[in-house]
Amino acid sequence: MKYNFDQLVNRKNTYSSQWDYIADRFGRDDILPFSISDTDFIIPKPVTNALKEATKMEIFGYTRWNHDDFKNAICNYFKKHFNTLINPDWIIYSPSVMYSLSLLMSLLTNPNDYVATFSPMYPDFEDAIINHHLQPVRIKLNNNGGYYTIDFKAVEDAFKKCKVFLLCSPHNPTGRVWDKDELLKIIELAKKYDVKIISDEIHMDIVYHKTHYPIVSFLDQYSQLYLVSSGSKTYNYPSLGGSYAFISDPEIKNNFLTITKHRDFVNSANYMGMMALISSYNEANDYRQQLVAYLNENMNIIEEYINNNCSPLKFIKPEATYLAWIDCRQLLFTSKQLQHALVNIGKVGIMPGNTYFEDGYLRMCVGCSKDKLLEGLKRLKISIDYLNYNK
Repeated sequence: MKYNFDQLVNRKNTYSSQWDYIADRFGRDDILPFSISDTDFIIPKPVTNALKEATKMEIFGYTRWNHDDFKNAICNYFKKHFNTLINPDWIIYSPSVMYSLSLLMSLLTNPNDYVATFSPMYPDFEDAIINHHLQPVRIKLNNNGGYYTIDFKAVEDAFKKCKVFLLCSPHNPTGRVWDKDELLKIIELAKKYDVKIISDEIHMDIVYHKTHYPIVSFLDQYSQLYLVSSGSKTYNYPSLGGSYAFISDPEIKNNFLTITKHRDFVNSANYMGMMALISSYNEANDYRQQLVAYLNENMNIIEEYINNNCSPLKFIKPEATYLAWIDCRQLLFTSKQLQHALVNIGKVGIMPGNTYFEDGYLRMCVGCSKDKLLEGLKRLKISIDYLNYNK
């Protein structure tokens, strides 16, 4: 079917983190938000139908996930979209991607071990590392005029002392899609220094004109590769809960299951979240294709608008995600001054780059209608014009 991503949906008064609790991040609630990475789009029709059907029974008892419907939906999805064969025995349900990543990291380390990440990075990675009493090691990506590449010497130096590497693939916030050769080099170094790789691939579907390679497609090269993901970013149902991990190591898998069952008590799947994943993975390919095309158009709009109207800001289209990583380094103002102008003059909520350990940038979530996007860009311009006029 044809989806209308231009449709404006009023998300206020739905307990939305992005819309109803915007003041928690920006100090006021009368601003237009582009902060949290969910979208303003309605979910795929097959998901709506599955959820409606699920409510007819009017019973929501305990549920199990270890069955063919759940596992086959995931296996078939990876075979169809990524040409990757998944052994159903690898698949484990968990309540969220970050839960899986955090638990896997704890199973693969001891207190005070070092854990590496690329920087800039999703900030919850470092929070998870520190809260597990581990030592974070930031591997700074090379920034070549706004296009990020891997410093493999820095990777090797970090891997010499690290036990785990947390990979974000595709990368949040820069939008890089790691090439096959880049991934193979990372894996080669990880194998050399016995570093386990946990790859967060929740943005794997939103890729523009490139190929995403799931980390587990290289298990023939190295056995200590783990993948965590979910359908929630693509199909927009994060509040329903649920995700999955691929764990091929039997001992780690058994330990993971033991903790989810007997310590954390999160092994019973959220029924609605499970049905959302099954229906979206089995029946919503048309939604996925149209969504990527629409988001690519949004990125084109941002590129043209910023580069023509918001000097000295610069923007290079990302290779993936619906997150625009906007270069503000030539702006002669501090991040604090920029945020003050955005919030109080333009009345627009865009995340500062230092949240992701990279000053001089903004991260703008553009999973929204073109009308909202253009209004947000106008407010960004008002903020920049104000700063330039009052410098």
